[in-house]
Amino acid sequence: MKNLFVKTKQQQYWLDQLASISESIKAEAKEVDEQSRFPFEAHKLLLQIGYPKLTLPKEFGGEGLSVYDMVLVQETLASYDENASLSLGWTLGVVGELYEKKLWTDDLLSSFAQEIKNGAIINRAASEAATGSPTRGGRPGTNAVSKEAGWLINGRKIFTTASPVLDYFLTSAWVEEKNQIGYFLIHKDAKGLSIEENWEMSAMRGTSSHDLVLKDVIVPSNHLVELPSHPSGGKINGWILHIPATYLGIAQAARDYALHFANHYQPNSLNAPISTLPNVQQLLGDIELKLYQARFVLYGVAEAYDDPARRELLVNEMAVAKHTVTNLAIEIVDKAMRVVGAKSLQLTNPLQRYYRNVRAGLHNPPMDDMTIIKLANAAIEQQKSTEHQLQNNGE
Repeated sequence: MKNLFVKTKQQQYWLDQLASISESIKAEAKEVDEQSRFPFEAHKLLLQIGYPKLTLPKEFGGEGLSVYDMVLVQETLASYDENASLSLGWTLGVVGELYEKKLWTDDLLSSFAQEIKNGAIINRAASEAATGSPTRGGRPGTNAVSKEAGWLINGRKIFTTASPVLDYFLTSAWVEEKNQIGYFLIHKDAKGLSIEENWEMSAMRGTSSHDLVLKDVIVPSNHLVELPSHPSGGKINGWILHIPATYLGIAQAARDYALHFANHYQPNSLNAPISTLPNVQQLLGDIELKLYQARFVLYGVAEAYDDPARRELLVNEMAVAKHTVTNLAIEIVDKAMRVVGAKSLQLTNPLQRYYRNVRAGLHNPPMDDMTIIKLANAAIEQQKSTEHQLQNNGE
């Protein structure tokens, strides 16, 4: 089915690159989950094939992958190791957005491109315990004060995914002088910056999303790189589709395991493998159907975003894709476990890992409740607008 969505030689090239390192990545995934540690071997292999520069535009020396391309490679990587996919996906998404929207000065974008080509990893550090998801608009407790030497920053961030390997933290803080939120580019070696290794989760244990602690950190004046005029999540950003792509990859891995199990497991009460049983075929068919549904939504939205003429028409489609794919992925994993039965709960079985990890998607932005409310409000306002236009035309 997935071959249906491969459209270019460049896409196939990168899928082949990932396939060439897939076995090593898969072999580490179990240990990563059990030890709750970062997938360092996968990270090293991905750096070797140039993964961080995939979404860096070609004019800056990158591979210039589109959102659609990114979704394709991210889904594939997640089917090997979901922790590696989500961790590295943030760099792809941040880089894609930075250069597409020219969020920084031209000089800084040019100099930072060299860092990315050299394998630098970056992620936004925006979540805090008191504010919850940054998309809900809470004011960060992290604050920045202008000093003669630069900006003095103090605060703590949670959910700092890939923290052990991040070279740069794009950190939100309340800027006192400007009375608004700003984003600061902070290097990992900045004095006063530390990582508190407290990521104790049952899901996505290998993302090492520890706390980022900033204590009297000084950053250069020109490293206040963004002063958004809109709240986080206020503008359409197709690069966040790396998130549902990861959870779709988990669903694919669960499907592959369940299908292999069904084709090979034959209890002595049967004359053929359980894949011949109607109830098992019903589950497997439902899994295939949901994979089709998820892929057509995700890749359809990605394709629309990559088309400049259609992008301006998008409103809530990114959120719809994330909501749809994540929830379908959860259902797919559940059905895969029903195929395998009680064996799926064994700690040696990857399905129990997929079951835990796929549910983490519910807590990645945007949240399901916000998506539904936005859809409702959009429908309500559209209806009002249509009625108003009809009334004006009738006058």
